[in-house]
Amino acid sequence: MGRTLIQNATIFTATGADAFKGDLVIEGNRIVSVGSGTNAQADDEIIDAAGMFCMPGMTEGHAHLSFENVCATENLITPSPETQAFTTARGAKALLEAGFTSAYGASEAKLKLAVAVREEVNAGRLPGPRIRAGGLEISVTGAMGDESTAHNPRIGPSTIVDGVEEMRKAVRMHCREGVDNVKLDVSGDPFYPNTPGHTTPMTFDEIRVAAETAHAYGRKINAHTRSIDGTKYCVRAGVDGLFHTEYSDEELLDMMEEAKDRIFVVPTVGLFAQIMAGEASGHGLSPEVGGYMNIPDLLENSIKTHTELRKRGIRHLIGGDYGFGWSPQGTQGRDLKFFVDFYGYSPADALICATANGGLAMGYNGELGTLEAGKLADLILVDGDPLADISVLSGPEKVALVMKDGAIQKVAPALATKQHSPALEAAE
Repeated sequence: MGRTLIQNATIFTATGADAFKGDLVIEGNRIVSVGSGTNAQADDEIIDAAGMFCMPGMTEGHAHLSFENVCATENLITPSPETQAFTTARGAKALLEAGFTSAYGASEAKLKLAVAVREEVNAGRLPGPRIRAGGLEISVTGAMGDESTAHNPRIGPSTIVDGVEEMRKAVRMHCREGVDNVKLDVSGDPFYPNTPGHTTPMTFDEIRVAAETAHAYGRKINAHTRSIDGTKYCVRAGVDGLFHTEYSDEELLDMMEEAKDRIFVVPTVGLFAQIMAGEASGHGLSPEVGGYMNIPDLLENSIKTHTELRKRGIRHLIGGDYGFGWSPQGTQGRDLKFFVDFYGYSPADALICATANGGLAMGYNGELGTLEAGKLADLILVDGDPLADISVLSGPEKVALVMKDGAIQKVAPALATKQHSPALEAAE
């Protein structure tokens, strides 16, 4: 790859600086300069952004790439791995086209779906974001993810373990199979009436051993944790990513603040906010049903907890639990408006959650998530101003260009027709 000059852009670096009118130069897969008044060289590929908003590519912080139109656990169990491999590839492509150049994996319908798609994306054979692959959820008997009953044992989208040695073996198996991110089901969930969200079926010792084992293999460990005790266990055990985390008390908030340079927190607010807004009614989950499931209480506590975490400087990521019937892949950017409306983020700080924080969570030695000289060239052009209207990133429609690792992955026809650039014409 040669040198690319993006001119006439509104540049948002995600470093805390104000957006400004300027130019950006990419050489190979790296950003080499960010500024204004850049002179073009004779062999530059020139992209005239025509005032569009240039920002780092976003990170989906709780990716279920294999989820597509899911309305029940059966939708994850029944399809074959072969069928779901195509589903996962479609999910990866949808994320990329919506401006997400990275996906931090939560869990998938089958063990190696994200691993396989990650390898194909890395080899250049499939379009998709950078992927930290999740595997199956690891849970315990009688908890979220355990689909069996005494009269009907079933294999679900989880590995069921009991005790520290079974946990150690399950984590080792996930690492052996190439998973980057191990996920534990620490707490309960509204979709499992026997173990609602405030319960904690998994023990501290099981969580501790899982974290020790994952870290011994150089992997990340994350947890579905809604309950106060569950989240306290996770922080003490060294868990890296905390998913949901609606319920809290002062002790837990203090613990998370003390660990804020180590942990990332993903509220995954979209799933339940959309249910209570009536968007899932066509799938049997009306707001009335949501009330029976205690979702209003979860949302109320989510707003309270994550507003306080924002004030304390805890690093939030956007995304999570998209791929359901009412929340399709590629609409993860809706979380940005939820962060503004529910948690009190400014649009600029919500964008930092999606970009700079996400880049740090992905692990690339700080080389992702901001537009700075020397960083990897993952960026997007947006036909609109997210600082004025954050909802322009709610889907792929306003994402005019996606660049990942210095290569153009998507270009809107309206942008391409304004250019005289072989690179854009090839991407189109």
